[in-house]
Amino acid sequence: MGGGTAVTTKVAMLSTSQEEGVDIDYFFAQVAVDKAEVDFSVTCGNILVGVGPAALEMGLAPITGAVTKLTIRAVNTGALIDVIVQTPDGHVTYEGDTEISGVFGTSAPVNVSFLGVVGTNCGAMLPTGNLRDTIDGIEITCMDVAMPMMIARADAFGLTGYETAEELDADQALFAKMEAIRLQAGILMGLGDVTRSVIPKIGLLAKPRDGGSFCVRYFMPWKTHPTMAVTGSQCVAACALTPGTVADGLTSLPQGTPALISVEHPQGVIDVTVDYTRTDNATQIKSAGLIRSARLIARGEVMVSSGLMDRKIP
Repeated sequence: MGGGTAVTTKVAMLSTSQEEGVDIDYFFAQVAVDKAEVDFSVTCGNILVGVGPAALEMGLAPITGAVTKLTIRAVNTGALIDVIVQTPDGHVTYEGDTEISGVFGTSAPVNVSFLGVVGTNCGAMLPTGNLRDTIDGIEITCMDVAMPMMIARADAFGLTGYETAEELDADQALFAKMEAIRLQAGILMGLGDVTRSVIPKIGLLAKPRDGGSFCVRYFMPWKTHPTMAVTGSQCVAACALTPGTVADGLTSLPQGTPALISVEHPQGVIDVTVDYTRTDNATQIKSAGLIRSARLIARGEVMVSSGLMDRKIP
């Protein structure tokens, strides 16, 4: 809660799932910080990493051994995610040696494998039917893998792709241009009028500098993400694995599967392991896996006035 930024103003609502083969239902809400709006159209991968440990702490699912595997349903999109939580001695542990770029210190690993993430919002991996579309003179790839995105090359906007989040956020002309293209992309992707929706998100790609597969700057979409989203990283990884997209030429395509894609972002690297198949005509994404971390920060209650609770939602 709080922080005054989109990446720190989110809500996860958990319950024991009634669906066969699923342990936990996870319903996500993105709360706007500059207006009275809440977006329920997407899910959040970074918040999802904490769902497994939180569900176990809350008693929504049983601990089953030294590690506990849970299947989580992202209610917003219908995607299923397998999560492995470290539970030695019958309780969740947060202590470990896993390092995550942009996160202070080390923690116990949380293994996350996203299943069935293709077309969860738009109905297809390439919702426009094209590997590339051109809007307002800018070549883009519209893709829906874990997160609907409009992906472009940074140099198409006159950028290096290595600008800081602060530098990008100060460039109002850039945001105006990206938003004009995003609104048109939303229609092409079958999302309708996305003026008040956070999807499609925006990703700008550049060649890597630090040994990764490529570099990305990710947008929320009206503010630059300080690092990189878990869901967005899966989408840009899928883009890199698909010949003919705007990612062509940024990196050499892995030949084997699963493929490790290292996505450079403003505070480091996020690694995505993608299980996929490729034919002459298409790339098919089976699953995407990541190792992340979570920690228990606080327990408590948020007090809401009865007047707000009784108010009818329009």
